[in-house]
Amino acid sequence: MELYIGLMSGTSADGVDAALVQIGSDISDVSLVKMVSHSFSLPERQSILRLCHNDTATVEDICRWHFRLAHLYALAVEELLQAAGVGREQITAVGMHGQTIQHLPGEGTLQLGNAAVLANRVGVTVVHDFRSADMALGGQGAPVVPFFDQLLFGGGPETAAVQNLGGIGNVTVVGPGAKAVPAVAFDTGPANMVIDGLVQRFSSGQRTFDDDGRMARSGTVAWDVVKMLLQHEYFAQEPPKSTGREVFGSAYGESMVAMVALSEADWLATATALTAASIAQQYRRFILPYTDLQRIIVGGGGAKNTFLLDLIQDYTKLPVVTSDSLGVPVDAKEAMAFAVLAAANRRGICAGVPMATGAARAALLGSVQHPTPV
Repeated sequence: MELYIGLMSGTSADGVDAALVQIGSDISDVSLVKMVSHSFSLPERQSILRLCHNDTATVEDICRWHFRLAHLYALAVEELLQAAGVGREQITAVGMHGQTIQHLPGEGTLQLGNAAVLANRVGVTVVHDFRSADMALGGQGAPVVPFFDQLLFGGGPETAAVQNLGGIGNVTVVGPGAKAVPAVAFDTGPANMVIDGLVQRFSSGQRTFDDDGRMARSGTVAWDVVKMLLQHEYFAQEPPKSTGREVFGSAYGESMVAMVALSEADWLATATALTAASIAQQYRRFILPYTDLQRIIVGGGGAKNTFLLDLIQDYTKLPVVTSDSLGVPVDAKEAMAFAVLAAANRRGICAGVPMATGAARAALLGSVQHPTPV
């Protein structure tokens, strides 16, 4: 058995999740040992989000935060090791996704977080830059977790959709019917990104998310607006495809609220319905013509929004369960994935999934940074 740490800082930029994972000689033998979340302060979060916009980011800012984020990631690793009572010498490697500040399918992708700083501060080998090798082989570089989804959720008799609900939503089809689907995984569109952006706008930055969807549940969905939003060109695009803040970020949210006058609760209900309706639409267009689904397994922060889960179940007519019920905590799922991807890299396993990204062949994902010997 080996111990790996996975780090995930998502598009919401609210902090970094760190998961300590035990992995057996068979890489599918995965168990979570401990997880911690290191929250970014409000000024840190605001600074990180500014990096994602051409009109607010400078080269100086990007350079500074490439190193500063590594120190914040190191704090999370140190907190995790202390909480687990584990020494750094027991860790085989850390898998660091980094903070995505730009993702341009077919052109390039950039995740901040300097691996040399992290490796030397925590004294552990770091596997990082998980998207570039796939893009070098003609792929989108995203989604990057289908290997993990298939490994942990694909062994049963049912064909299921593993739906991640981070800032952006992505789906992986797992189980016997997955081979029939032309694109086994792709980004479905916004998950929490638009909802969170509206909450921040309405609260002047004092709140960052709609806790359990309570505000949205009190509102009324403007279906004419949802139908209009579903005409966005991304939803019609054939997979392989991926997206991010460049498409569904703050500018998209601003354009939404300029469309029509709605109450704050109604806007949140409408944005939540957009996420659920776009997921249902994407399944109907790109999955269900090729295979039946028995259920949806959800993970990520949006899995805590019961209003969103209710709408997804209503719109897809499929049972929805959380990854918690299958032994993978929703908060830890993505961080666990990067621990597994780090293990795949160190063991020479090509974890790229061409049926998801469109790459010419499965890539060996990640670059390796060793700490300097003492």
